[in-house]
Amino acid sequence: MLLAAGTAALGSRLGGRAFAAPGGGPLLDHDTPVDLDGTEYVDLSDRVGALASLVTGTVLVTFRTTSHNEAMTLFSASDPTVPSSNITLNLSRGALRFSARNKGTVLIDVVTRTRYDDGLPHTVAVTVGPSGTRLHAGGRMVFETARRAFLGDVPGLGAMALGRNLDSDHPGGEWFCTGTIERAAVWDRVLGESELVAQSPRPDPADLGRISVILNSDTPATWVLTGDSITHGALHTDGWRSYPEHWTERVRWELGKPKNRDFVIDTGVSGATGAELVAGFAERVAAFSPEVVSIMIGTNDIATPGLGPEAYRANLVSLVRSVRALPGSPVPVLQSPNPVDPAKWPGRVGLSRYAQVMGEVAAQQNAVFVDHHTDWTGDGQVPLALLNDGLHPNNRGHHRLALKMFKDLRVFDRDSRVCSLRVP
Repeated sequence: MLLAAGTAALGSRLGGRAFAAPGGGPLLDHDTPVDLDGTEYVDLSDRVGALASLVTGTVLVTFRTTSHNEAMTLFSASDPTVPSSNITLNLSRGALRFSARNKGTVLIDVVTRTRYDDGLPHTVAVTVGPSGTRLHAGGRMVFETARRAFLGDVPGLGAMALGRNLDSDHPGGEWFCTGTIERAAVWDRVLGESELVAQSPRPDPADLGRISVILNSDTPATWVLTGDSITHGALHTDGWRSYPEHWTERVRWELGKPKNRDFVIDTGVSGATGAELVAGFAERVAAFSPEVVSIMIGTNDIATPGLGPEAYRANLVSLVRSVRALPGSPVPVLQSPNPVDPAKWPGRVGLSRYAQVMGEVAAQQNAVFVDHHTDWTGDGQVPLALLNDGLHPNNRGHHRLALKMFKDLRVFDRDSRVCSLRVP
């Protein structure tokens, strides 16, 4: 915990834009980064009075974690004289959580399945208005509910802080944050998506937000993962799970009910190319009425006459547009092919160019891009231990593909049995 003098000094240092006039800008805005070690916090209690009556509004925090604490407070306002009277935006085992309690009575308690304790910078927000409560990440909505509660619904607010929660049962504080809080701001109105994007130093792609909504929703969804033999999981896993099967276990079991009512359909076919996917789109994708479509392709394109990088590009653009043209406008996800052993497959060394083209298409089409090729070659070499025959991923390689997918789509949990699996 910071000593009183230190707290006051820190609060002053952060308070350069503490208050703005109502009607547009934030009522409270701390925009100087502060590093917290799990015992420190920023005391804003002298400012809680200006916010305590708000029944609608926005709380926004930009942060980066440096640990995986069970619970980490980002923003909290509370009545320190009684137990369990608080409104808190925090991380719960990495998931974004917003809760409000009045002397132990829960007014609202919502938590995402998506996670944000990955050490990367994130801007999260909660907006509370007449239509309910929404949680946001990177400027994009990731969760919504008709339930609502805000600062004015918790009487007696006398303490406010970044990095900890305070009540009579925990006079020294609880749920301390370990990491950097770059900014925290509160508005007396609900910010729209364009405003939240503008307030986010690193906005998320809109489609990543849509995937998060699907993951955080209790409405069943259908996921189609399509591609070639790598997505097919043919032969080279030696009986272990392929990356689509790891994804199935993570979503349909580990994320809990009712996500077990989601369906994950693998339509990968050994030997497939982008051109064949375009030609067979109706039977391999459209037939399943998906909400999300993952496309990993390219390993065979490079070895097929007439399917050079520009033809590959055109096929990817066609696939992304075809996915979005389906009923409900499903979300496309592009996943680059893994690299190959150049000694065994010299004719496919140029896959790096195909991965680059896929990244360019993703950027141009505003699609989510999971870049396995760069992930595997980050140290400058192809990790041969992840390949069975120098081209197809083995059991370790498929788990590596799944881990990258988990992390990029924000469902990685180091305590999960799938995420922490040790493959011999």
